[in-house]
Amino acid sequence: MQVPLLENLGFLPAGIPFPLRTVTQGLIRKYDQTRNFPAIDGTSRLGVHFRFGTISIREKARLASTLNDTYLSELIWRDFYSQILTHFPNVVDRPFKPQYDQISWREAPDEFERWCNGLTGYPIVDAGMRELNNTGYMHNRVRMITASFLTKHLLIDWRRGEAYFAEKLLDFDLASNNGGWQWAAGCGTDAAPYFRIFNPESQTKKFDPEFKYIRKWVPEFGTPKYPKPIVEHSFARQRCLDTYKRALQE
Repeated sequence: MQVPLLENLGFLPAGIPFPLRTVTQGLIRKYDQTRNFPAIDGTSRLGVHFRFGTISIREKARLASTLNDTYLSELIWRDFYSQILTHFPNVVDRPFKPQYDQISWREAPDEFERWCNGLTGYPIVDAGMRELNNTGYMHNRVRMITASFLTKHLLIDWRRGEAYFAEKLLDFDLASNNGGWQWAAGCGTDAAPYFRIFNPESQTKKFDPEFKYIRKWVPEFGTPKYPKPIVEHSFARQRCLDTYKRALQE
């Protein structure tokens, strides 16, 4: 039986470079030291291969157990979220913690559009969204920052962000994507508490202090062409705290 061509199945070339299936042991050994800095090649980028089974996650876990506990723990998180989806399928469209269903998410289509297009006026957020839109990939630290920004700064439903990532990510995996978004929104299994709200500026100072990652994806950063912040951080933070508190007290 002849294997059908991808073109005959409706697939078209995307023109996006595909990550390699190999990674050096040196990178894995240093993973805990490099994984949070988006300007450097400090992560394996094997997620797409784990997603489609083109490499063995069990084999990588076996090897990682001898090289770096932090990398191994990330593989364990993938399995954990798969187990959550299997045993609690309602998380596909509902929060793992039911009380978070009471949150009054904002309807703000213009702000959501600016987030999607990397035009929020927060450079680390915009860099991440532009990286995603152009490559089908986003650095994991920046995924957390952009997800936190949408759900807590803008108070836009995490399901909208989850759906956008699902559309754009080459390594999209329902369980991992869902688990990550619920973590960011504070409504998941081992979620960031609702009062933990990432400050994009402090995240930038800590993980991209020389703006190398930001300048790569936001060339107009620091010029009059770059947009003003979509919302002021301290205002957004307090609005988020008040909104979550009201919902959880009902």
